[in-house]
Amino acid sequence: MIEINPFVIFFAAIFTNNMILSNFLGMCSFIAVSKEIPTSLGLGQAVTFVLTFTTILNYLIFHHILVPLGLEYLRFIVFIVSIAAFVQLLEMIVERYFPNLYYALGIFLPLITVNCAILGVSLFMVIREYTFLQSLGFGIGSGIGWTLAIVAMAGIRQRLREDSIPKGLQGPGITLIITGLMALAFIGFSGIVQIQ
Repeated sequence: MIEINPFVIFFAAIFTNNMILSNFLGMCSFIAVSKEIPTSLGLGQAVTFVLTFTTILNYLIFHHILVPLGLEYLRFIVFIVSIAAFVQLLEMIVERYFPNLYYALGIFLPLITVNCAILGVSLFMVIREYTFLQSLGFGIGSGIGWTLAIVAMAGIRQRLREDSIPKGLQGPGITLIITGLMALAFIGFSGIVQIQ
């Protein structure tokens, strides 16, 4: 297997293998929260933080506990439990120190627990057999890519409020169309670097 530089994986996770625009993981909160730029940015930062640290945590758990004990088949359950525990800790910290962000995010902060992009990063890390540094680059890059996509969508949706959109396309309809167009735009980056 060819050793891929962690920086290549980092940049690929942002642009060519974006969790939302390439894999369509994490779409529920992406569509629901991408109405205002500040809220989208706050959720994106929270997702990036959670992705980075749960990727590290799940890497260590998988390679230092599950593999030595021959319990690799438990990775789904263990990854979900570690993500849920970490998000609960993050929720308590945000509520305590950033109450405005906590109330702006509302129900979507605890829903980071079930954001499939976060579980997807941990599973891709295992399936692709990344090293620790590769996993770290993939986790941070995936978070930044997710943030980039949701903030771009929020900016577009704010701009669209000033335009007249046919009634049948308002709301999730136009959001899904724009997501598809953004995904096509990001395909243009695929000539730069691709990771498998």
